[in-house]
This record gives sequence, C-alpha cells and structure tokens, in this order.
Amino acid sequence: MAPPCYADLGKSARDVLSKGYHLSTWKFEAKTATDAGLKFKTTGIHNTDNGKVLAVIESEYACKDYGLKFVEKWSTDNVMSLDASVENQGVEGLKLTFDGSFNPTTGNKRGQLKTNYKNDHLNANLDIDSAGGPTVRGAAVVGYKGWQAGYQMAFDVAKSQLQTNNFAVGLQGGDFA
Repeated sequence: MAPPCYADLGKSARDVLSKGYHLSTWKFEAKTATDAGLKFKTTGIHNTDNGKVLAVIESEYACKDYGLKFVEKWSTDNVMSLDASVENQGVEGLKLTFDGSFNPTTGNKRGQLKTNYKNDHLNANLDIDSAGGPTVRGAAVVGYKGWQAGYQMAFDVAKSQLQTNNFAVGLQGGDFA
C-alpha cells in the first residue's frame, strides 16, 4: 500500500481534536446517483456566528474504461469549477488533473495542473498554480515498514523564491495497549 500524501501525514492524530466538532455551524449534504454512473451532491453550510450561507451543487461523471473523471461545481458565491482527471493511463500509479475555476461576477480565473504518482513505497505530487503568478508546489512521502518521511515545498516562479520548505517523519503502527 502506498504511503499517504504529505498533507495526510499525522491526519489521524489531528482528527481526534478537530473532526466532528462543528460549533456554530449547521451543515446539510444530500447525494444521489443515476444508473449510468452520474453522481450529484448538494451541500449547504450555515455559519450561525456571522449568518453566512454557502451552498454547492456538484456533479461527477467517471468513464472508467479510459480512467477519466469529471467533476463540476457551482457555488452560491457564483464560482464555477471543473476538475478533469485521468488516472493509470500509460503509467500505473500516475494521475494527471486539471482544476479550473471561474467567477463571472468578478472575472477571476484560476487554473491548476496537478500530477500525482504512487507506488508501494512512494507518494509524490507536483502542482502548478496560476493564481497570483505561477507557483510550483511539490511533495513526496516515502514509506518503509511503517516509517514515513516526507518533504514539501512551494516555489514562486515570478519572484524566483522558495515560499515553503517542510520536512516530516512519522511512524504508523497499531494502537498502543
């Protein structure tokens, strides 16, 4: 089994303190699917502290024969987004994703090209983000016999400057008794 991605290192420990505690928030989610494989999800979130409401309608279609998956979202903030990905085509364990969003009210556009490669001992990703000048983000986690080591970085191409530089080591094992 592949090690987790860098963002998920230590996730189970963080979830003990943060998951399931939704103070001042009401959340509603409904899901349905067609026989043809088209999935729909509607989510609504109400923050009782500031009175804001956010709703998102999402549709997802997967063409498993070609490893393709399309996810479209539209929110009450009037942001439309498309996530198109292809997985395990050409190279086993490789996933390529294009993530784009557009707000017709403000004219803001954003695009990301994401790559991810996994095998039994490696989980690596490299993303290029167009928002605010091109930024390259990369991370890799290697795992062996429960031990995991990861590195994460972000590089601002416009400024030729390293923005983020993180390293983590962990041990994944059974519960202590």
